[in-house]
Amino acid sequence: METTTPDGHAHHGYIQHRDDYLKRLRRIEGQARGLQRMVEEEQYCIDILTQVSAMTKALQSVSLALLEDHLAHCVVQAAAAGGPEADAKLKEASEAIARLVRS
Repeated sequence: METTTPDGHAHHGYIQHRDDYLKRLRRIEGQARGLQRMVEEEQYCIDILTQVSAMTKALQSVSLALLEDHLAHCVVQAAAAGGPEADAKLKEASEAIARLVRS
């Protein structure tokens, strides 16, 4: 669910932590560039795999934090409002969790 400010802009549950997410995603972007560089420089396979693992964990961390924000904000608001939107938000969250578990 999103909230709308008086000027009509939509805000999602993660907006309070937006700068933190951007900082973390920029760091992950740097890790991806570092991985590309390692492959270009023909670095040792295990060293590359170690960095892939670190990047994967960083992405998982961002995913879990976003999911937590979604549950605390969007799902809670929809549940409080009730109706079909509450069911839809719960189903959406459940599907997102399933995707995270499979990845």
